[in-house]
Order: sequence, then structure tokens, then C-alpha cells
Amino acid sequence: MRVHIGTDHAGFELKEHLVAHLREQGHDVVDHGAHAYDASDDYPPFVLRAAVAVSQEPGSLGIVIGGSGNGEQIAANVVPGIRCALAWSEDTARLAREHNDAQVVGIGARMHSPEEATRLADVFLATPFSNDPRHVRRIEMLTAYARTGELPALPDGERSGDGA
Repeated sequence: MRVHIGTDHAGFELKEHLVAHLREQGHDVVDHGAHAYDASDDYPPFVLRAAVAVSQEPGSLGIVIGGSGNGEQIAANVVPGIRCALAWSEDTARLAREHNDAQVVGIGARMHSPEEATRLADVFLATPFSNDPRHVRRIEMLTAYARTGELPALPDGERSGDGA
């Protein structure tokens, strides 16, 4: 599988570890940087390139890494068509793929040991989307909103606080 990966200084060591591990597992890894440790670099140039590459290559997946993974997840999610989930357990990594068809996972290098982070990546990459109709429907609602800006209809009898 093609795996796009990107990080800043906070995840640099973990990225290097994951790139080697994933290649050993037979994955075709594209390293979008950082390519050298620089304590003052910023994550958006690296993370956005990884997420854009995933969006342009259907069937590929991505991993974005930072200190907490929060900023990297947010950055990846601004790329049209990308769903990036922050994984903090094997369950969240699995459910990101199984229920949400996330194409990118965010991992916090300061939140997990290299062994834990490796397991999160492995679980994410090994888990297929369930194609369960309820999950497909929910993803379609998000895709339609991203395309049109129109909120999905509320269930019968429900009323939102915004008067909609």
C-alpha cells in the first residue's frame, strides 16, 4: 500500500522509525518531510503535502505526526476530500477506518511510545472501511456539506438552536 507521511520536528524521530517499519512491512512509503530535524520548523508544509498526495491518489493512506497530533489532524482536514482522525488508542485507529473511512491518521509523538505509535499506524493501515450503509450515509452528508455548504436535514421532530 502507498502511505504518505509528514511531520514537523516534534514527530521527526517517530516518522523516521515509522518509515523504516512500514517499508519493512512492504508498504510503499512517500516521506513528505521533515527530512532533517529543525526545532523551529512548522508542520503545515509537510502535513498538507502528505494529505494532498493522499487526496490525489485514491487507495493510498496517510499518517501525519506532531507533538500531540492535534494541529496535524486539523491541517490534514482542511484538504478537500480528506478525513483525518486523531488516534490515541487501537480502537480509535481501527474505528477511524472502519466507521469513518478516514484516509489519514494523526498520531501524537509526545503522547505515545514508538511501540504504541507503531501499533496505531499498523492497525489504521490494516483496517478496511466497513461499507455499512449508516456509515456511508454519514460520510455522504459530510461530503455534501463540504461541497454545498448546506446543512443536512434534521431528523423529524428535532430542532436546532440556530432556528434552522
